[in-house]
Amino acid sequence: AGGGDVAGAGDVAGGGDVAGGGDVAEGIDGEELIAWAEADLGSQPAFARLLLFLMAAAQILGVLGWAALGWGPTLLISLLLVHSLMALALRGRIRESTRGASGAGRDLTLLGKVLSLIEGENFSDEGLVSLQQQLLVNAASPAQRIGRLRTLVDFADSSRNPMFAPISILLVWMPQIALAMDAWRSGTGRRVARWLAVAGEIEALAALASYAYENPQNPFPEIVEGATPLLEGEQLGHPLLPRATCVRNDIQLVAGRRALVISGSNMSGKSTYLRTVGVNTVLALAGSPVRATRLLLTVLSIGASIQINYSLQDGQSRFNREILRVRDILRLAEDQQPTLFLLDEILHGTNSHDRRIGADAILRSLLSRQAIGLVTTHDLALAQLCDDPEVAAVNVHFEDEIREGKMVFDYKLRPGVVEKSNAIELMREVGLEV
Repeated sequence: AGGGDVAGAGDVAGGGDVAGGGDVAEGIDGEELIAWAEADLGSQPAFARLLLFLMAAAQILGVLGWAALGWGPTLLISLLLVHSLMALALRGRIRESTRGASGAGRDLTLLGKVLSLIEGENFSDEGLVSLQQQLLVNAASPAQRIGRLRTLVDFADSSRNPMFAPISILLVWMPQIALAMDAWRSGTGRRVARWLAVAGEIEALAALASYAYENPQNPFPEIVEGATPLLEGEQLGHPLLPRATCVRNDIQLVAGRRALVISGSNMSGKSTYLRTVGVNTVLALAGSPVRATRLLLTVLSIGASIQINYSLQDGQSRFNREILRVRDILRLAEDQQPTLFLLDEILHGTNSHDRRIGADAILRSLLSRQAIGLVTTHDLALAQLCDDPEVAAVNVHFEDEIREGKMVFDYKLRPGVVEKSNAIELMREVGLEV
């Protein structure tokens, strides 16, 4: 339908296509990678790496002396004993230093491919140039630094080779590799979070740029300043629906009309309308064109309760999860920045009496916090809320009609309350005897 999923853009760990690089970052767990890179392992023992290097050199000399100069095994055995004691003392440090290194090295290698694409671009925009420059660490590129860690991980993996194991003992291999990894994390680990952030921002910009390029007919919105929340749009359509079949509707949330209570029959378009308003608002605030002929809005936070499901694992019903979501939206509306709320089938999981009282209270509470938004409902009693002039809410609806025995929807938003239901017709249409 033309364009990436902007709500997911920026998460390089999600496998986005960055500047044509393909899904090179698929499978990266950004949080886990940052946790590994920034882990505090304590200070490295003074001269530890030098002592390990000298121990390796001494053991090699002991082997050469025994084999070529007739020194006998005494010196080598003594050195191996000292080596064993040192390895025992550093065992915990080695385990912590190398834990997760293979996975981190793999993830960083994938991230490095993304960053190499970014490094190789010749940007002219100041913002993009600034992002590109943030990748450098003391004039060294991320690819170079990641390559260094990749080499250390490969060295560590080689110690598992039975043919190399005796040589690794002589070279004091794993202790040296472990401390080298520590040094890498101390010098570079703190940059990994920034690398991910830059890659994510570039990915988001690439997704928005792709959407703008593929949809030249879509206008950029006009974002206005002001304390009074505002959302006005003409001919809004959902960007993931085919242009040929996408039905468009207007939206107007202004002073005196701060909420729409949307009624309508099943499958008539209520939930899609909420998603249409929500996704175009997200696109607008992200700096993208929108699928509309015009969109004017203030900066808004967005709180949505759409397609809430129960959780068997957490032991939570649909109703419980929904009221927790509504609680979060109410808290969001307490912030200084105005909120756009999108509530689909509000309090659908309880009885009509409690739903009517609860929905009325929730909507009044949101509007008292200067929020604006949309509420869909099958309970027409909630439509009576709009009769109160203090609420500043308006009833609108979607409807259907029966043509030649088939149910037809035009998905057009109309003023007022819906006057009929199609639930019985739908049940009969699928063969239920009602």
